[in-house]
Formats: sequence, structure tokens, C-alpha cells
Amino acid sequence: MSDTHGQTGLDTFPRLLMHHAQTRPNRPAMREKEYGIWQTYTWAQVAENVRAIACGLAELGFRRGDRLAIIGDNRPRLYWSVAACQCLGGIPVMLYQDAVAQEMTYVLQDAEIRFAVVEDQEQVDKMLEIQGEVPLLEHVIYDDARGMRHYTQTLLMGLDELQEMGRIHDRNQGDFLDAEIAKGAPDDISVMLYTSGTTGKPKGVCQTHGAFIAAARGGVQFDKLTDREDILSYLPMAWVGDHLFSFAQAMLAGFTINCPESGETVMTDLREIGPTYYFAPPRVFENLLTQVMIRMEDAGAFKRGIFHYFMDVSRRCGADLLDGKPVSASDRFKYWLGNLLVYGPLKNVLGMSRIRVAYTAGAAIGPDLFRFYRSIGVNLKQLYGQTETCAYVCLQPDREIKLDSVGKPAPFVEVKLADNGEILVKGPMLLKTYYKRPDATAESINADGYFMTGDAGFFDDDGHLKIIDRAKDVGKLNDGSMFAPNYIENKLKFFQHIKEAVSFGNGRDFVTAFINIDLEAVGNWAERKGMAYSGYTDLASQDAVYALIKEGIETVNADLAADPKMSGSQIKRFLILHKELDADDGELTRTRKVRRNFIAERYQVLIDGLYAGAKSQYIETEVKYEDGRIGKVSANLRIEEAQTFAPQAARQAA
Repeated sequence: MSDTHGQTGLDTFPRLLMHHAQTRPNRPAMREKEYGIWQTYTWAQVAENVRAIACGLAELGFRRGDRLAIIGDNRPRLYWSVAACQCLGGIPVMLYQDAVAQEMTYVLQDAEIRFAVVEDQEQVDKMLEIQGEVPLLEHVIYDDARGMRHYTQTLLMGLDELQEMGRIHDRNQGDFLDAEIAKGAPDDISVMLYTSGTTGKPKGVCQTHGAFIAAARGGVQFDKLTDREDILSYLPMAWVGDHLFSFAQAMLAGFTINCPESGETVMTDLREIGPTYYFAPPRVFENLLTQVMIRMEDAGAFKRGIFHYFMDVSRRCGADLLDGKPVSASDRFKYWLGNLLVYGPLKNVLGMSRIRVAYTAGAAIGPDLFRFYRSIGVNLKQLYGQTETCAYVCLQPDREIKLDSVGKPAPFVEVKLADNGEILVKGPMLLKTYYKRPDATAESINADGYFMTGDAGFFDDDGHLKIIDRAKDVGKLNDGSMFAPNYIENKLKFFQHIKEAVSFGNGRDFVTAFINIDLEAVGNWAERKGMAYSGYTDLASQDAVYALIKEGIETVNADLAADPKMSGSQIKRFLILHKELDADDGELTRTRKVRRNFIAERYQVLIDGLYAGAKSQYIETEVKYEDGRIGKVSANLRIEEAQTFAPQAARQAA
């Protein structure tokens, strides 16, 4: 293996880190915003800190093959702990920082965790709460000492103290860590990431150094990334996308990762850093667009007029300009003017002025949302991958962007389709195993060595992969037409007023949907109309809101009518849910994916109402509050009909 500069032997992350510390010691490796000021750490400083943490862990008894739990927001010292663990031949296991203590118990037990590095008092409290259920846990090391003064539990230790211990160890046994790094091999497990568990208990996906380095190398070559990129690292460290972009690719290419001050300051920090390389799930792009639209609705008539005029120009020719396609001289001039007055300032507000490459993945992105960003000149692309493939299967090549595809197979990856349309993949980025689950590993990889993704799709005439839905979710209506719930839901979620949607139709005569309104967007709209409401449930039940949502659904139906594959799955009846779908209530995963089966069981009476032709349906639901209390919300939900349209395929062909 060679790294980006051709040296051999850089086949594990600790070796890559030490290589950067020697070849670019003074270049910024990481920045963190603390108390409103950006602190910079060079590659040499990062390597020194990683050494100290690794030697400290060794002093505490951490051994090759041990698992280290890492819990918290994106913090340099948590990323250093990942690398330190790898230096010792250990396996870092990242947990979602917003998971409640009980959810963490499962992973800590399953991964047999003895050591944990956590961010702050909040995470320490969770560890102490479940201490009795995880008897193997011996050491909890915390990064941020605020509020920790009166904690006397013997298993607690500050990261500063651990590093101090490590520095003494390193001085006394100077060759210890280098010898440990030398023992590492590309086939060693470098990280364990848990699947989101949409259908059952999460599984620990064991990935090797070689797999993540191959995925990182392919991406770096594909998008010509250099050590001069800046990326904002704000997505959960437990998510495979963050591990690829903020850890593996940064370690390979040597670029800078920037950690925001907090979840609340991400937008401000994004503007200050002005990343050149950016990654976000569709939801983040949706929320940004919603905020822009809300602000525009509040602007004066003149400003609104200019905005809408130039947005029309950008929709017409912006994406073509970005792709280098021919555009008339008058449109070029209008776009140039639009860039001066609207797109430039808009990109500046969004923190996207310097972006060369932006990616989204994790769920399908609505074509209109995708088109919006590309039309204002943001090179937004989709990628496709799973935790089991290091988030690396397909990438969209520059100038070959299709709004409804996830691109072509990435470098080193082979993709083919099973007879039932399931996507099968093979390459160096595949998981080594599911932790302690040889049965599940055997089930997920077929006899020819292909990983079975569980997604259904097809290749278009240009060799681009299009994903329809999860293979198990694709069903049929009683008349035989295809029903792909995710496809329909993503179309609905493009509307700024719809936050979440769940559709039903498999084995039925027609399609129905549950809608969650976006409280911020609909609330803003209601206030401008002078409507009073007391909260989510009240707002969701109002006539005007039903009319607003109905209009969006009918727009989607008209769109579906034009698609010969999907014209049968227009939404006939819908209701607006009385509460927001919530991960704490088990309705969404921590990566905010809908847990379809759970919702279908929980709200069976509503589904029955939708199909029985009822005008309304009473429901009572148990909810979990942030402080752990259990409460009940009840409502009588109205059920509305939406207009459906005759299939337009024949008319279009003519």
C-alpha cells in the first residue's frame, strides 16, 4: 500500500498519524472552538497528545484487542482517544452521544467494554446510572472537568490526569508505543460501529484499518482532495459517515478537521470556517433551506421579488453552468447578476462560499432539494454506502450529476444486482465481521463474497445506480403496481412544512400517509396569517394547516402520476399526527430513520381508520419526556382525502 504521497507501509491509522507528524508537523490537523475562540492543534501536537493518551491507557491496563467506548460530541480529544486506542491495537467503539443511559447499556454489554472515554458530566452521569448493569466497566475517563469536582467514584479519572500519567510512562519507556504501533497490521480491526437497528438490536460492525484506508483513498482520489481541505466535523462520531470523512480521509490526506463549539453554534461556526469540503445528511440541507425560505417570507416585497426572480434563473440554468453544459449568453449574464445579488450572499449566509465538494447520504434526498443547492453553485453530490461498507459504494462523478441517482460504483468497488433487484457489493471496504455474530456475518455475505445491502435499485442507461427503497419495504398494491414508501416519503419531505412522513399501501387498494408538520416552518406561516395556536397538537389539527398539507400532497400526486413506475402509488387519504415522531419514543432511530414496523404497530388504529373510510379517529399515545417521566397525549385526528390524477405516461410519450 502507498499513501497519497507514495510512501509504502502507511497501512494503519497510527502509522499515517506519525507520518503526518513528521512530514507536516506544523500544518493544522484540528481546530476546536472553545469559549468563542478557535484553538488550533498541529499534526505534531496531535501526535504528542495521542501518545500521551495511549501510554496512559496502557498504564491503566488497556491491552491489545480491548474495546474502548467513546461517547460525546465531536471533540479533538475524543478523536485523539480513537487514535490512541488504535496505537495499542485496541478497538474504539463510538456510541451516539444523545442516546439515553439504557440504550448505552446494550452496547457496553455487547462490546464487553472495560474502558470508556466520555466528553463531560452529562455522559459521566449516564455511566454512573448504569454502572450496576455493566460490571465489566472499570475506568471512565472524562474530557471536560466542569462540574466534576465533587465526584469521588473510584472508576472516574480526568483525561488531563491520564495524559500526565502517559507522559511519565512515555519518558520511562520511550520505545514502548512505537513497538506497539509496529505490531499493527492492516487486517486488524480499527473500529467498531453499531448499525442503527431499524429492524432489531444493533449489531457491532467490525471494520479493519485496510478497509477504511481503501475507502478513504478511493474518495480522496475521486474528488482530488488535498491536505489543504477544511471540513466541519459535527455529525455523531458513532455514525460511519463521520468516521470516513472526519477521521479516515483526514488521516489519509492530512487535511484539517474543525470541531464546532456545540450543536447550537454549528451554523455560526460553519460560516466562520467556510469549509472547502462538507458533508451533511439530507435533513440538514432540508433545515437550511427551510430557514432560508422562512426568512425570505418575512422580507419586504421588493426583496422577495428579486429573490424569486433570480431563483427562477438559477433553476433554469444554474446546475447546467456547474456541470459545464452549454448555456445561452443572456442566461449567463442573468446568472452572473443573480450571483452578485442573491446566490453569493445566500451561500455566504449558509457558510458555503468556499465549498468545492459537498456530499449528502444516509437517506434519499429529494430531487428538488438537490437541484436547489446545485443551482446556486454548491457542488452537492450524493454518495451511497452502509456501515458495513465504510459508507463507500457509489459516488457521483463531477459533471455527471443526476438528481435521482447515487452515481457510479466508486473506485475498487464492484456492484451488481440480484434477480429481485437487491444491490450486491464487493470490495476492500467490506466489514470483517459483526462482533460475536458469525451467524449474521454469514447471512449478510453471499457465497460469491458479495455483501447483500438490503436495498433495491437498478442501473440506468449510463451506468448510474438508482435506489428505489429498502428491498424489504418495496411492496405491491392490490392492483399490482409498485409501492416504494421511502420514495414517496422523500418527495413529501421536500415541502418545508412537512418534517416527517410515513406511507402505507403494501397489500392494500390505495396509499395513505401519516404526516408530521415542521413546527418551526408551519408556526412561522401561521403567525404571519395571524392564527393562534397553543402548541404542536393544536397547530396540527387546524383547518388551514390541513389545507396547506393537502396542497403539498396533491403536488406530489401530480408528480407521481407522471412516473409510469409510480403512478399507482398516489396518496388517497392522509392525517396529520398529533405528536412529533421521536427517537426517545422508539419511533425513529438515532440517525432519524423511521422505524416503520414499530410505527405501524403503535398506530394500528389510525391505519385502520385511514382504510375504513372514517372521517376521524381517536388515539391515545404514551410519550416519554426528557426528564424520564411518562405521560399520555390523546387527540381525535381528522382524516382527509387528497386528489389523485390519471397517469400521464402516455400523454408525455405522445
